Parts: sequence; C-alpha cells; structure tokens
Amino acid sequence: MKDFSTDLSELRKRVGEATKYLNVETSRGLLIELEVEVAKPDLWNDQEHAKKINSQYFAVKSDLDEFDQLSNTLDDLFVLHELARDADDSSQEPELESGVSACRSKLDLLEMRSMFTGEHDGCDAILQINAKDGGVDAQDWSEMLLRMYRRWAELKSFGFEIGDISIGTEAGILSADVTIRGRYVYGLLTSERGTHRLVRISPFDNQGRRQTSFALVQIWPILDQAELEINESDIRMEVFRASGAGGQHVNKTSSAVRLIHEPTGLVASSQQERSQLQNRESALKRLKAMIIAQDEEERAAALSQIAGKQAQVGWGSQIRSYVLQPYQMVKDLRTNVETGNVTAVLDGELDQFMEGYLRWRRSDKEISDNAQ
Repeated sequence: MKDFSTDLSELRKRVGEATKYLNVETSRGLLIELEVEVAKPDLWNDQEHAKKINSQYFAVKSDLDEFDQLSNTLDDLFVLHELARDADDSSQEPELESGVSACRSKLDLLEMRSMFTGEHDGCDAILQINAKDGGVDAQDWSEMLLRMYRRWAELKSFGFEIGDISIGTEAGILSADVTIRGRYVYGLLTSERGTHRLVRISPFDNQGRRQTSFALVQIWPILDQAELEINESDIRMEVFRASGAGGQHVNKTSSAVRLIHEPTGLVASSQQERSQLQNRESALKRLKAMIIAQDEEERAAALSQIAGKQAQVGWGSQIRSYVLQPYQMVKDLRTNVETGNVTAVLDGELDQFMEGYLRWRRSDKEISDNAQ
C-alpha cells in the first residue's frame, strides 16, 4: 500500500495558507452580514444596490463553499488513507491518487485567485483590438486575435458580446470593441494589454515573404455606477447599422452608436439594444468607465515615476510575440512564459500566460513596495 502521508500533509499545509490569503474568517463574518441584507423585504426598492449586494453575496458564498468542500474532501482523504494503511488495502490507491490530484488542482485555482489584487480585477471588461503596422496582414492578425479571445471566453463560459467591429479593406478587421462578462474577467485580461506581434509567411504576399504585423489590445474595467460629468460638446456621436443578432430591425436601421471622446480619443460603442437612444446610454456608460479607468492608470503611473520606479511595459509596447514561421513559438516578453503549441494558444488556451503575468505583477509589486 502506497504511503500518501507526505502528499496529504503538503495539501493540509496549503489549505492552512489558503485560510489566510483568502481571509476565510473575515469572509464568514461578511457572509452573515450579507445574508441579513439579501433577506430585507425592501432590498429591491433600489435595484442597482440590490444587484450589487446579491452579486457580492453569491461571490462570497461561492468562495466559502468551495473552500469548505476542499477542506472536507481533504479530511475524508486523511481518514481513507489511514484506514487503507491499517488494512494494507492497495485497492484504495486509485481513489487516493485522484483525490490528491483534484485537491492540488483546486488549490492551484484558489492560489491564482489570491493574485487578483487590483481594485477592479473582479469586474467585467471591455476589450478593444486595433490593427497597427503591417497593412492587410495586421488586419488579418487582428481578426485572429478576436477569434482567440472569443474561444478563450467560451472555454471559461464567459459572456462575449461584440459591440462594434470595423471590417478590413481586403481581409480581417480594422478594429473591434467587445464586452466580456464573468468573474475576474478584467483581472485576467490585464495580461493582454499592449501590442501583440505576429511573425509568419504572409498569405497576402505573392512572393511568400515573411511578414511581421502588429495589433494593439486595450482592456478597460466596466465600473458599476460610473458617475462622471462629461461635457457633451466633447463627445462626437456616429451611428451605424448593427451587425449582430436582432432580426430585421437591427439590420435595417442605424440604431448602433459609437461615441468618441475628443479630449482623450477614447471610443465606446453599443449595438446590443433595440433603439438608438438605448445604445447611446449604454455607450455613454462604457465611455465614462473608460475615462475613469484611464485617469486611475495615469495617476498610478505618475506615482510610480515619483517613487523612482523604472517604467515597465506600457501602452503601445510589445508584450507578446507569436511566431508561425520559420519555427513555432509564443513568448510573453514580460514574464518569459513561452510555448511551442501556437495552435492551442490561438484556440484560446491562454491560462499559462495569464497566470504567469499575475505572478509577475505580484512579484513586481512586492519589489516596488520593499523599495519604498
């Protein structure tokens, strides 16, 4: 009978560490308070507040249920292991092996969740893709990235809505504006902010030459109740025909709205609603969230410079390289995480890059904090 004592002890130690970094005891107290709130008969008199309370309640409850289930499973494995060892019953080894493996995987996910330290990491996100240098290849590359993020969202069971898309001149797309909804979506997608480079033999070059093309990915958190006064004269509105679901109404009327904030150049779009007025309201909320997020990032960058911190990869900087020829490799230039399975990455398997970035971000923050 195999001895699993070391494996189980290691798991118990990790569960104890998770109790601290997940603030389990604090969360139990918060859950009691939230249970009182959600039970109030007048809760839904203020729908925005009610949605926020319910969302927080289910998030905290889900975390605690997941942690408690993991703890109970580990306790059961300890008991099973002790009984099997006493009886020298090797038939229990497969169950113990799979149980240990499952606990490790769940703890890995919990540890990754602890790395979401940003103020808005738990928010939904706006993802924008813009073709840059590389002509038609860059436009085709932008469409490949749009597909990659759609597949990633599908793998994660996240909502994926295209708010605006501009078709390329010969192939691909010039730009796309997407809303992705799910827990920790913004925290995960912060790893994708920046310029993505593709190296390949161009399918649009008759001489079959290698082409390098670039696309810029921008990520914005969708902030609740993003209250911000915007001067209407600073906003330019464009209307266009929606291209998504919605039947004849969507296809025959210019109900989709694109808002351009002239002072910042930020663009927000919406085509999901039935009327132009509703789409304008939706786009305006997105635009406000983007302006607020950009202001916060600019303040954080200014503070980093004052503290003497060296500038890291920022807006417009190359963050990741995708090479299809003469060899195959995807490499993140910040974290040095790389893989030769380019097909899997373009099919949405981005976890290793996102986790690598979150660890790099936490390490970078710790170095910065210690230097101050």
